[in-house]
Amino acid sequence: MGLGKTVQAIASMVSLKNTGSTHFVVVCPASVMINWCREIERFSLLSVIKVHGTTKQAAIREWMDKGGVAVTTYETTSFFSLPDDFRFGMLVVDEAHYIKNPSAKRSVSVRKLSEHADRMLFMTGTPIENNVDEMIRLISILQPKIARKVSNIKSLSFASQFRERIAPVYYRRKREDVLTELPELVESREWCRLGKVEREAYEQAVLKKSYNDARRVSWSVDDLKYSSKAGRMMEIIADAKADGRKVIVFSYFRDTISKISAMLGSQCTEPINGSVTPAKRQEIIDGFDKAPAGQVLVSQIVAGGTGLNIQSASVVIICEPQLKPSIESQSISRAYRMGQARNVLVYRLLASNTVDERVTDLLEEKQTVFDAFADKSVAAQKVEVDKKTFGNIIQEEIDRINGERKSKVKD
Repeated sequence: MGLGKTVQAIASMVSLKNTGSTHFVVVCPASVMINWCREIERFSLLSVIKVHGTTKQAAIREWMDKGGVAVTTYETTSFFSLPDDFRFGMLVVDEAHYIKNPSAKRSVSVRKLSEHADRMLFMTGTPIENNVDEMIRLISILQPKIARKVSNIKSLSFASQFRERIAPVYYRRKREDVLTELPELVESREWCRLGKVEREAYEQAVLKKSYNDARRVSWSVDDLKYSSKAGRMMEIIADAKADGRKVIVFSYFRDTISKISAMLGSQCTEPINGSVTPAKRQEIIDGFDKAPAGQVLVSQIVAGGTGLNIQSASVVIICEPQLKPSIESQSISRAYRMGQARNVLVYRLLASNTVDERVTDLLEEKQTVFDAFADKSVAAQKVEVDKKTFGNIIQEEIDRINGERKSKVKD
């Protein structure tokens, strides 16, 4: 995540080109296709052919005839119908955790395409999102023999053997080892106290067991003038403008992003959400890069939190705790990456005495266990708050709210 994986992959293809290879394929999420094409053109003389959309079949034929780098999406890989004897120099798979489920259509398509590749490079900032089996599945495509060797030693008690056996196929680059010149990353939790309107909306959502509304605590009010999180966000944005900085605001929820966009007006970009095309996303980011200090880029965290380069921003605001720490890490890395010139300030907006507090505490506990093993390539602990666990948190909140209400009645 921001550690120069893209440039290294391009350098590998250039090296192979210099020794006779002619054809290469990059598979990536649709949201970063344009970025890949630009980076290849920027850092090499390799020809680039975008294989996507209505022209994909013609593009595949052109690539087969002329060579170069075919940049395509996971979904489009199913259209690569190559002759049995057709070979290409290297397959690069960006955000490789997208194919951790072996039965998914895109996983099957990428695996089939990989059978024509002389070399493969899988790139991901999160080889393990939930458990170590995900990593083993990826390794099984790259080096099946190694995957078989480690499949029976994935418990924590065999951690050292696991690390030793996957060493030939797995290389982890850590930010502190690579980006020694990168400015400081400053993270803070901004605890907000709910007002009367917010509290009533939140308690109503909890008692109805409306999980999404409960997670949207403070943002679920009809008018953001009653939102303590929105108030704190505006203070942070004002400070950023005064300090000559630009801001990225992330939320998991499209409704929250829409409300923030309406609140900020011309001070923010057009929102990035799942329905925005890759070309339009890049257009929005290009406009943001050219904008003056104080400009805000608003985005759903899943749509804009991976694969994009937004170093022109140095303030990141996350509207609610995410249920997977990896989602937050990926989003922060949009700004905190190679090319960043200023220290990056990350603000997590949290509402005290709500599900925000319990989710944050629980993830922190799990992350501590994960960190003890993830840097060494193994983690059997599931690092996320799943639906069942969140349901338990909601039940705890229901009990707390009902208890407080009964206490008030007695008083």
